[in-house]
Amino acid sequence: MNSNHSRQTIEIAPSTSSFSVSKKLALNGSIGLSGMELLVLLVGKESVANALVRHFGSLTALSRASFRELRQFLPRRKAEAVMAALWVANIAEAEHALSGPLNNPEAIYKANLEMKAFHQEVVRVVLLDSRLRCITKLDISKGTVNESVAYPREILRPTIAHPSFGFVLVHNHPSGFASPSPADLRLTKRIAEAARILNVNFLDHVIVGQPSSARPGYFSFQKAGLL
Repeated sequence: MNSNHSRQTIEIAPSTSSFSVSKKLALNGSIGLSGMELLVLLVGKESVANALVRHFGSLTALSRASFRELRQFLPRRKAEAVMAALWVANIAEAEHALSGPLNNPEAIYKANLEMKAFHQEVVRVVLLDSRLRCITKLDISKGTVNESVAYPREILRPTIAHPSFGFVLVHNHPSGFASPSPADLRLTKRIAEAARILNVNFLDHVIVGQPSSARPGYFSFQKAGLL
């Protein structure tokens, strides 16, 4: 088979629908556009936007697509634009959350929002000062699509090496479901016991997932009374 035909990208030309969305953007700003309309602006054609959402299942699933997956549908520049737009939204919300105290699970979730797009489990320690503002974020370990390997000593080491008031443990579930696994429960219990011995403030353990109409996209051990 000729290698030139191994990837079927969609050639994109401006469409009437994208022009009408552009006019709507000019009149009302981006706040007046739906997610699909914003996607049409990015890819340039409504049929291409619809094809992407049909393939991935939803805009939420599309937001987790890799560059290679997008290249199956889009030319390189368009794929880059979609990836950049999706990441900018997450980064902007995370930066806004980091500008204030991380004093509740939602703020912690938003400060680590980029983790919901990770395709493997990552364990992160967030060090906080006495006002519960972020000092630094440290990724401790990376695992597979459904498991990460982290030991209490690795998680607690940064809390001893860096002056801080306390820390929050954050990790993601690439499946999108933030409910804790038995391994998550065991690890949290071990870390809590070790933190008490070391006199370190273990403030919360938050699991990052994907939000839906039925769930907020995160799980807080502290809020659930498990810490």
